[in-house]
Amino acid sequence: MNFLETEEVVKQFAEHLALNKVSIQVPEGKIFGLLGPNGAGKTTLIRIINRITAPDSGVVRFNGHLSRPEDVYQIGYLPEERGLYKKMKVGEQAIYLAMLKGLSHAEAKRRLQKWFEKFEITNWWNRRLEELSKGMQQKVQFIITVIHQPDFLIFDEPFSGFDPVNANLLKQEILELKQAGHTIIFSTHNMASVEEICDEIALINRAEVVLSGNVQDIRNRFKSNTFTLALRPVTAHSLSLPETVSVLSQTAKQGVVELKIKKEASSSNSSFLSEIGKQTEILSFTEELPSMNEIFINTVSGTNKESI
Repeated sequence: MNFLETEEVVKQFAEHLALNKVSIQVPEGKIFGLLGPNGAGKTTLIRIINRITAPDSGVVRFNGHLSRPEDVYQIGYLPEERGLYKKMKVGEQAIYLAMLKGLSHAEAKRRLQKWFEKFEITNWWNRRLEELSKGMQQKVQFIITVIHQPDFLIFDEPFSGFDPVNANLLKQEILELKQAGHTIIFSTHNMASVEEICDEIALINRAEVVLSGNVQDIRNRFKSNTFTLALRPVTAHSLSLPETVSVLSQTAKQGVVELKIKKEASSSNSSFLSEIGKQTEILSFTEELPSMNEIFINTVSGTNKESI
C-alpha cells in the first residue's frame, strides 16, 4: 500500500515550469528517496505535499484519500533551510513548537526532555539558540520535527552541516523511525546515504521524473557486466581468457591479484569460472553494480543532453 501518491502534478511559476506531470508513489513504512539536482523541482513538490502551496493541476493522495488540510498534523517536515528563532531559549522554543503540533505543555516537556537526553544536549535547554553550533541547532530542529510522532516524515538534506559521527547518529534515528512504522521521504544529494537507507527513489530532473523504482532493482538495471575476480598470484597475461572477456584493470596486494573484467552479457559465468579454475585458484568473483552516484550523474546528464 502507498501512504502518499502524487498524480501528474503540475506547477508553473511565471515563465518557469517547476513540475511537469510529476507522479510518485511512496510505500507505507518505507524510506523514499526524492532526488534531483538543484532547481529540479524537489522543494516545490515537498511544499505541495505539505500544503504550503497548491498544484496548478494533478492530485495528491494522503493515506488513502485526497489530501486535506488536517493531514498536515500527521506530517513532520525538516526543511533544508532551518527556521528556528535564534533569540529564544532552546527549551522554551521547543515546547512552544511542540504545542503547536497538538501536544499539551506537560507532554511536550516530557517528550522533549527524553529526546534532549538521548542527543546529549540537556545542558542547552536554557541557552539561546544562537549560542548553539550549527550541528546542535540541527539536532534541536530534528527533535521538533519528530516530537509529535507523525505518521509521515519529510527530511530535506537532514545531514547538512553534521560531522560524520552526528550524521551517523541521525541516520540511525531515521532507520529506527522506519522500524517503528513511519513513512519517510528523504531528500538529499548524498547518494551514499541513498544506498544505505532508501528502499525506493524518484529522480526528478528539469521538472519531470526521469527515473524511479526500488534502489536495488535500479542498480541491477544499470549494471554493465563488470566483475572483480580475485586470484592467487597470477597475471592477466598468463591467463587464457575467452574472447568474450576483457581486462579493465589489474592490482596485486599481499599475494592476491584482483582483475576487474568486463564480460559480454551472453557469456556464461559458470563456464568462464570453470575455465579459469583450471588455471589458478579463484578466491572470489563479485559483480560490480554501479553506485547511485554514477546512476544519478549518468541519468541527469543524459536527460539534459536530450533536451538540448
